[in-house]
Amino acid sequence: MATDLRPDTASGARLLHRAFAAPVAGRKTRARAPLRLGLAGGGTDLSPYCDEFGGNVLNCTIGVYAHAVVEERFDWCVSFSANDIEAVDEAMPLPELPLDGGLALHRGVYNRIFREFCGGRPLAVSVHTAVDAPPGSGLGSSSALVVALVKAYAEFLSLPLGDYDIARLAYVIERVDLGMAGGRQDQYAAAFGGFNFIEFLPGDRVIVNPLRVHHAHSREFEGSLLVCHTGRSRISSQIIEQQTRGLTRHAEDALAAMHQIKQEAVDMKLCLLRGDIRGMARVLGSSWEAKKRTAEGVSNTEIERIYGMAMEAGAWAGKISGAGGGGFLMLLAPHERRPAIARRLLAEGLSLLPCSLTSTGAESWVAPA
Repeated sequence: MATDLRPDTASGARLLHRAFAAPVAGRKTRARAPLRLGLAGGGTDLSPYCDEFGGNVLNCTIGVYAHAVVEERFDWCVSFSANDIEAVDEAMPLPELPLDGGLALHRGVYNRIFREFCGGRPLAVSVHTAVDAPPGSGLGSSSALVVALVKAYAEFLSLPLGDYDIARLAYVIERVDLGMAGGRQDQYAAAFGGFNFIEFLPGDRVIVNPLRVHHAHSREFEGSLLVCHTGRSRISSQIIEQQTRGLTRHAEDALAAMHQIKQEAVDMKLCLLRGDIRGMARVLGSSWEAKKRTAEGVSNTEIERIYGMAMEAGAWAGKISGAGGGGFLMLLAPHERRPAIARRLLAEGLSLLPCSLTSTGAESWVAPA
């Protein structure tokens, strides 16, 4: 006859959890991971393109974060809460939580951590998360959230995981375990932080090249940057699937556009290191035109209207951050024109994201009792 191993009392739960999971009683860990701006090369980190040709991506992280907390509990239960969207999900601490209900990202991370690092032992925890940007922002918020969750669990269980390990694990959880369409840059940007030129090579190899950008060049870039929400979120998976189909068929125009986007990541990196922000803007505009050739839905009439309005107000160039279709529009402009552009956008009822550049990737720490 099967035996119910669940303890009958809170004290029994505490003893069982200590015996199996080993963390200090009441242990609570926190983590945060930054969101990113995709400056150039976005899309070349998608399969099958990077598997065949290799991809190059230039991105930087901003002071907008995904936050995660993992806290020990003693009632033989697992609880997930996404505080930014006011969603709560509770379950028994099974070796494999079903993914067809509840908070899929939270459950996916829990399943992978349980499977790889807990040896089948019970893991009763409360997990709380929040993201500073809205869903569908195009800033890599989902991947940053997964990175923050993995980082918080790693701190909670004292796992010896480096930045590459964290990013790779987050990628596997999203793209393999959960089957979510997307590329690879978001997880690595969130884990490493700062300006990075990332190479995605055949054989699933990834090389992150942190860039030593002169302080003055970084500040000049930051002072030229505006990030505006287009007023609509987007479902990136639909656009990514279109891009993937075109690349799988080796559609001539889509493939040529992707080759151009890959080269422009190199061109923009050189402009950034020289402090040539006007040159970065030229590459940004060219890359945006190429991106629109990779799939339908990357742009639309509303995005083009907002883009045209910003250009009329004095912006140099811009592009949608992420797959496209909505989310945030990233603009580069002369310092002197930024206030006028901001007023024009705000007058249209659009919102601007105050963001500063950050050089730090995912961080974790033990919360005080």
